Amino acid sequence: MCPICDVNGVSRRGFLALASAGIASGLFAASNAAWAASDGAPTNLTADQALARLMTGNERYTKAPDVCANNLIRQRDEVAKHQAPWATILSCADSRVPPELLFGGGELFVARNAGNMVDTATMGTIEYGSAVLGVPLIVVLGHERCGAVAAAVDTFEKQAEFPGSIGPMVGAIVPAVQAAKGKPGDLLDNAVRESASVSARHLATGSPLIADLVTKGKVKVVAACYDLDNGKVEWLA
Repeated sequence: MCPICDVNGVSRRGFLALASAGIASGLFAASNAAWAASDGAPTNLTADQALARLMTGNERYTKAPDVCANNLIRQRDEVAKHQAPWATILSCADSRVPPELLFGGGELFVARNAGNMVDTATMGTIEYGSAVLGVPLIVVLGHERCGAVAAAVDTFEKQAEFPGSIGPMVGAIVPAVQAAKGKPGDLLDNAVRESASVSARHLATGSPLIADLVTKGKVKVVAACYDLDNGKVEWLA
């Protein structure tokens, strides 16, 4: 049991019940949440400062990737006993989209799945990052030629079917394809951007924890798209 729950006499099961009722954000605020960051303070960066740091890292990655090499031993020693991530990245599981590289390293809190979708586990992970670890910035990162979105396009246009759990996973992306249909340009490219934007809006409004932090100006949620060919990240409105 965590020390905050010990102090307040709340069991883990009881704590989860409080969280589901929307009370957890107040409990986090009252506890100061330092315990969750391994006995250290959370980042002191604002969301805008974190976003600027991501932009700078991506610029280094695209212009001079060799200078992005980190002293990994030193970095490991620095973060071994304490984490204070300053940005959460929800990205696709695609092997060509490694957030730590394309943003030039840094202390990032990363969640990945095919199509960068917000399922229950992903939502909980991101809520933990912001509500407990104090991460001020959440980025939903789509990418060029995303296979999961392409499968959703095939489902929408050709009634394609996929085995196992792949079908429901792809089906969750189809509404973004429908929303992108008819817009100028390539349907897949438009659907990738639409899907990232939809996930960002869902995070900002569909989670009581995140929505509360957004309203208070403590967290910002943005969508972006990664270009596989030139390595650049496009920030979406």
